[in-house]
Amino acid sequence: MRACWPPEAKLSWAKQVGISALGAYLEVMQRILAIDDDPGMTTMIKRGLTYEGYAVDVAPSGEAGLRIARERQPDLVILDVMMPGLDGLEVLRRLRAVEADLPVILLTAKDAPNDQVAGLEAGADDYVTKPFRFDVLLARVRALLRRHQNIRQEVLRFADVCMDIGAHSVTRGTRDIVLTAQEFRLFQVFLEQPTRVLSKAALLDRAWGIDYLGDANVVEVYVKQLRQKLEAERESRLIHTIRGVGYVLREG
Repeated sequence: MRACWPPEAKLSWAKQVGISALGAYLEVMQRILAIDDDPGMTTMIKRGLTYEGYAVDVAPSGEAGLRIARERQPDLVILDVMMPGLDGLEVLRRLRAVEADLPVILLTAKDAPNDQVAGLEAGADDYVTKPFRFDVLLARVRALLRRHQNIRQEVLRFADVCMDIGAHSVTRGTRDIVLTAQEFRLFQVFLEQPTRVLSKAALLDRAWGIDYLGDANVVEVYVKQLRQKLEAERESRLIHTIRGVGYVLREG
């Protein structure tokens, strides 16, 4: 069950048990991105969802939302339809073009049923009409994340690598690969987005948590460890360095 702690309680707990335990907690936090040009709306959403135990990013425009979505890789997006510039429907279409199964909740005006229909046809999973009570939005978020989790793959495959998430096991060909918990989580991030270039910042956020305060070079250390284990029998390289950008999982 999700620990519904306010930020102050999390900070107190972190001081008592140490940052490594906090990292383990943050690792499993689900990340939500709220895109809305109304700062009052995004503040309310972030404050409420953070209190409920989610990691929350906010974006004031469609353009910023797409950029943050690429960097943060959210588990769910809350998206306002009526925004200047790039509106919510266009943002939704672009999100769907790169990540077809990303859960999206639209925020629509109560007197705009056409937006609701257009949003659902464009690929939205649900919508909430403004004004709304926060507990209604929270219920929709929980239900959608729960439904999405139930259909997530338990086994990830790429090239000759197989990761069984439930069994916490990894094989390459016929060889078992023993990974630490953090190595496993980092490799899972790569396997969930094969052939996609991931920056150090994105890897830190997904594998260590958005509030990680340690050395960013930890990514390089763990990538090196993964390579040593994945290539122990002189197999071909899977995790490649894109100089000045980050890393990518690809064959050859």
